[in-house]
Amino acid sequence: MAHFDDETTWLSTSKRQRFEESDMKSTRALILTILLLTGPSAKAQLLPSAGDTLGIDRALTHVQERAEGALTQADLDRLSPARLAERLMSSRDARIRALLRQHGDSIELDERRQPARRGVILLTGATASSVEALRKAGYGVESEVVEGLGLSVTRLVVPQGHTLIRALKQVRSIAPEAQPSADNLYFPSGTPVLLMETAALAGGGSPQGRVAGLIDGGVARHPSLSGPVEQRGFARGSPRASAHGTAVASLISGTGMIRGAAPGAPLLVADVYGDDPAGGSAFAIARALGWMAARGVDVTTVSLVGPDNPLLAGAIRLAKSKGVTVVAAVGNDGPAAPPAYPASYPEVVAVTGIDGRGRLLPEAGRARHIDFAAPGADMNAARIEDGKGRVRGTSFAAPLVAGRLLATGSLTALAAEATRKNKADRRLGRGIVCGQCRNLN
Repeated sequence: MAHFDDETTWLSTSKRQRFEESDMKSTRALILTILLLTGPSAKAQLLPSAGDTLGIDRALTHVQERAEGALTQADLDRLSPARLAERLMSSRDARIRALLRQHGDSIELDERRQPARRGVILLTGATASSVEALRKAGYGVESEVVEGLGLSVTRLVVPQGHTLIRALKQVRSIAPEAQPSADNLYFPSGTPVLLMETAALAGGGSPQGRVAGLIDGGVARHPSLSGPVEQRGFARGSPRASAHGTAVASLISGTGMIRGAAPGAPLLVADVYGDDPAGGSAFAIARALGWMAARGVDVTTVSLVGPDNPLLAGAIRLAKSKGVTVVAAVGNDGPAAPPAYPASYPEVVAVTGIDGRGRLLPEAGRARHIDFAAPGADMNAARIEDGKGRVRGTSFAAPLVAGRLLATGSLTALAAEATRKNKADRRLGRGIVCGQCRNLN
């Protein structure tokens, strides 16, 4: 397994400097950030045809309705930054409302107004006496140690009649030494998981040697995925094929009609969605990271976006300590949106997207640091129903960086491979990776 621990100086000290610089935005951007709700946007997904609006696909989705304020390709090219920020805000807000309206029995908002699994609190660092006190207060209690990470987690089921916000306040009072959090939900760089129940899962062979991990929806069988693929589910009804997961997988290890950044690389796929409306939760991702660590995965792609979460942050730190490098997309909620996670964690390689002309995607979100850029538009990826289709969004930039990191074996080698026309432009991090990959599709 490749080791990256000796090459992370620029992923620590220099990142903290960039964190501070990133946070020193204009007053207008700061006000917009406060107002914006981090939630699913409609920007990153397979594009059925040039005329379809971004965020709308004919496949089944967890939220099956046209989002208010959905943007077209023309909108992204012509809108001013301020107007684009307003439209992105409207789209995020509409998606959150749609989630709550359609799946309010499974999803509610936490105190930061971020979507989370209804009635569930994740607790770490609690003493036995505090856990017993919570049990007496009416909380359901389940304890688990995350495989591969050694992370002890207590899952609390909120008493009937309590909102998640009220319960979090009570838990903090009963167990002040512990760190409670909602089981927040993470979306594929802002979109719902796209499902097709008739698609067969990719599989065959046993991934060995240098393996790429993928935490997303399930991956469908596709001609371009000729290497070994192993899948495991971490949500109800999983593993189950998804359009997003299939597209991302092809950009990592595809061969033939879709040539990935590491052609033929073995894949270990963790489906954190299945058919669960509250899929993609922090706990599911933490368990998936544990599986990756236990299997000795070198690099894992997480093209998912959501809020800061203590459990997820701890899981990523532990995974990193066990040799797993996480590569994550910054999302597609625009530069005025709050920082995206997990991309914003210091241990994570954060990736933004560019178009076919090398320009930063106008809808690209922000993180507290940017490490690399890669093509996120004007290219193709595998479609769940076979063949290939156009894709757009930072979701599809991250797997290109992950694939090249797996192929080069180190962050130092990857940085040497990256190109940048303007070295003073920090929006592209250390440069553009796989800049010609889109031409291979």
